[in-house]
Amino acid sequence: MTSPVPTTLCEAFQRTAVIAPEAIALRTPGDRQSITWKDYSTDVEKVAAGLSARGIGRGDTVAIMMSNRVEFYPVEVGAQHVGATSFSVYNTLAPEQLSYVFTNAGICMVICEAQFAERIHSSGVALEQIVVLEGGIDGTTSLEELVAGGNPDFDFDSTWRSVQPDDVATLVYTSGTTGNPKGVESTHANLLTEAFAFESVFDIEFGDKITSFMPTAHIADRFTALYLQEVFGTQITSVADPKQIAPALSDLRPTIWGAVPRVWEKLKAAIEFSVASEQDAAKKQALTWALSVAAQLSAAKLAGEPLAAEQQAEWARADELVLSKLRAKLGLDRLRWALSGAAPIPPETLGFFAGLGIPIAEIWGMSELSCVASASHPKETKLGTVGRLLPGMESKIAADGEFLVRGPLVMKGYRKDVAKTAEAIDPDGWLHTGDIITKDEDGFLRVIDRKKELIINAAGKNMSPANIENTIKAATPLIGAMAAVGNGRPYNTALIVLDAEAAPAYAAKHGLADASAKGLAADPELVAQIKAGVAAGNQKLARVEQIRRFTLLPTFWEPGGDEVTLTMKLRRKVIETQYQAEIDRMYEETPGATVCEVNREPAGFDAIA
Repeated sequence: MTSPVPTTLCEAFQRTAVIAPEAIALRTPGDRQSITWKDYSTDVEKVAAGLSARGIGRGDTVAIMMSNRVEFYPVEVGAQHVGATSFSVYNTLAPEQLSYVFTNAGICMVICEAQFAERIHSSGVALEQIVVLEGGIDGTTSLEELVAGGNPDFDFDSTWRSVQPDDVATLVYTSGTTGNPKGVESTHANLLTEAFAFESVFDIEFGDKITSFMPTAHIADRFTALYLQEVFGTQITSVADPKQIAPALSDLRPTIWGAVPRVWEKLKAAIEFSVASEQDAAKKQALTWALSVAAQLSAAKLAGEPLAAEQQAEWARADELVLSKLRAKLGLDRLRWALSGAAPIPPETLGFFAGLGIPIAEIWGMSELSCVASASHPKETKLGTVGRLLPGMESKIAADGEFLVRGPLVMKGYRKDVAKTAEAIDPDGWLHTGDIITKDEDGFLRVIDRKKELIINAAGKNMSPANIENTIKAATPLIGAMAAVGNGRPYNTALIVLDAEAAPAYAAKHGLADASAKGLAADPELVAQIKAGVAAGNQKLARVEQIRRFTLLPTFWEPGGDEVTLTMKLRRKVIETQYQAEIDRMYEETPGATVCEVNREPAGFDAIA
């Protein structure tokens, strides 16, 4: 007897693939590649047969190292169907990092693009099987050869049906701000519970369109662009270069979409810059008017108050004449809802897009909770909160303010690390999230910060560095990353680095020959703009939270580098050690030329892009 809901991802995929076999399941921008559900299903079976012939079966572990591309999906789902644990590694990992992850995971095979084969060999791990998509590399097998080697008598149906709900479907290696990454084990049951709980909050339909542009090693991309697809039949557009997401959105016109806060902040800055740079006087006037009307709706949303009737009528007119066309230009005119997650986002950014008619829900979760743990549909959420806990989960707040969660989304454990698993999940099944989160009378959650990262100043005042940083960054689009400092100090300071993508555009716009971080950090006009932006951001912070001084560092912080993780989380202890001299200088009585004093009141701040 067939159960009303699937019990494994394999069963979910098999049910989904027959709904509309000729519908497009996977594509790339411009339809340079596209695969129907029928062909997708056939490819999954061929990959499964090939893997089985190579001895890969239930309980084995397969690593994948690819950019975002359609070939990833049959490989990943094919591995699931033989009962293997299939996971992705970050493409930026160095050989020694690959060595740790491969060894900890206990992989039997790695499937990769040709560009990564040499680095995988350099990891020093004795790998019996390396499968390369393109082929032609000594000591490897091509994907074509793997598929061709499948046993024609392979019993595909009984193989995938033998997969069990408690089998580990994937590993997600947390990028970690200290030490080696931990391999989070998520089961089929975990991920299916996540999918159905998420769908109960957000309406998801077969054929809904979404992109895959974040690393597939990150749980956010795996969940939104892989597991939701298997369960509900979304159409995925794979975007190999995340820098090309803007034209990809115009090409796809997604119905559902998600991004990290930095992407939304850059999109906001680009819109504002476009309006400010409009040369046609009539168009500029119309855009300026429409944004002013949108700002009224934004302010109402942020205040949690309804818009007055006359303002609603004006917004409807602005939407008909201008805002709807702006959404179409962005490729977001068909969007029913959008997500922001992985880090806190300034409520002002959410309000800005709400004013444009682009509904964004801020979510909260972690790899240890199968991805999303709290959410609310944009129609009913409160800006500045991360929604309510998903159905089936329970929570409590510890005496020190740490948020604890229990329920079916909690991971099976950390791979080969019983001690760290016991630290994270207590004997009663409560996952200690490490986050300070409050809950209001309506059940909406508000993330304060990581428990270990709170600033406690010399006067004993507790502050959230993430809140300070996000507020300042929202006012200064050129900032790529920022570390607020003030623990045990009399006031707060900050280390600031420029956005590596925005820097060349700024240099070109201002006629600067040197677009390096060192060259721009020495430009007086840019420093003045950063200074004015920090002052403007300060006005949205309590006086004790405000940044008094900052240092603009002559470097960029690259994802996966010493200072930030691959997901751009700050490695605060490393930063404090590495930049101890710069930090100490900001607290000297006479700090020197590299330290900027911030006016307590903003003067003549102009937004930059």
